[in-house]
Amino acid sequence: MPNNPVVPNTAADILAAAKALAPQLRERSVEIEKNRRMPADVVELIRGTGAFRMGFSKAWGGPELTSVEQTEVVEALAYGDASAGWVAMIGMDSGLYANFLDEVVAKEMFPSIDMTTAGLLFPTGKADRVPGGYRLSGRWQFGSGVTHADWVVSGAFITENGQPWPADGPQDSILLAVPQSDIEVIDTWNTTGLAGSGSCDYTITDVFVPDNRTMTFATVRNGEGPLAQPEVHMRNMPGVPLGVARAALDWVREQVVAKSQPGGGGWADNWRMQVALAECEADFNATRSAVYGAMRRQWEVLEAGGTMDDLTADERAALPLSRLHAFRTARSIVMRLYDLMQTGSIYRPSPLDRWLRDTMTMCQHVVAQDKILQTAGAYLLGSKPGFPLSLGITG
Repeated sequence: MPNNPVVPNTAADILAAAKALAPQLRERSVEIEKNRRMPADVVELIRGTGAFRMGFSKAWGGPELTSVEQTEVVEALAYGDASAGWVAMIGMDSGLYANFLDEVVAKEMFPSIDMTTAGLLFPTGKADRVPGGYRLSGRWQFGSGVTHADWVVSGAFITENGQPWPADGPQDSILLAVPQSDIEVIDTWNTTGLAGSGSCDYTITDVFVPDNRTMTFATVRNGEGPLAQPEVHMRNMPGVPLGVARAALDWVREQVVAKSQPGGGGWADNWRMQVALAECEADFNATRSAVYGAMRRQWEVLEAGGTMDDLTADERAALPLSRLHAFRTARSIVMRLYDLMQTGSIYRPSPLDRWLRDTMTMCQHVVAQDKILQTAGAYLLGSKPGFPLSLGITG
């Protein structure tokens, strides 16, 4: 699949294309939700913005967007539709994964920089050691975008002759990439929200995966710099809740103005309406600033040749904490707006109903769970983090 020269290839152009697509995504949100996966033509519309190529380096002919720029694009797409933003955020990991593969192998896997990946990284499968690679089997949940992905990357515990490997220590795990044709999608995605993400279960049965299509986030094989870091795939995730929260705020404000009288009177003069909207705006602005501030500081250190260890403890902890806070604050904002609009919120034509369900569902992801709070708190206190990868720690 050759690279499409028409696809935007700079940060400014990709962001502009994402913003231009958002209204169309909004118009199709009901259809996307009913479809329970991203319609094929919508996938192509997202691909056409350049979103899937964001992580590919300039050496590959990609745009090599910074983490901040990637998050802004995800935010713009999620402003149109939460599920579309979610699958864009997941699908663009192709260019990030390329850093952890040998260059020759990565270029064989990704002949186009607009190809997408999906899969669950937690090791729920089994990878049995065989000459030249592994035999991979298992069932994974939450394969967001797996119905349209080109490659599926899955986590698995390593075994040898069916027994945990190594035999004399903690069992190792690994990430393995297989073509989408090697998986079976199980249609399990009947959910409260993010319905259009198609985050179905999938199975892989005794598929051979060569050594060179395996990776761990502890080993960078191809590339260097800020995007060649173990937690890089988590950075742009806050773009989804931020985009949804901004969409909900703008929609409610439009509704309030529309129900007000020219020259004064109506909803716009309602004290409760004014205070509630201002509180939500304050929370949104503070949360968004925290996300981008933490990422900018991280990028500044890494771009100067530093490592994650060169961040202060507070700076490093701010990365997963700001992500968590973005998810939880977006849910809180949408819930308050839902209450503010009262019975106008409860009918399915209202986008607030969908945004409420989308934010409730996305907050069940591990990046929005108390495990992140424990991880950051433990790290700040010199104790043992429960999810060290969220801090960029792989040891």
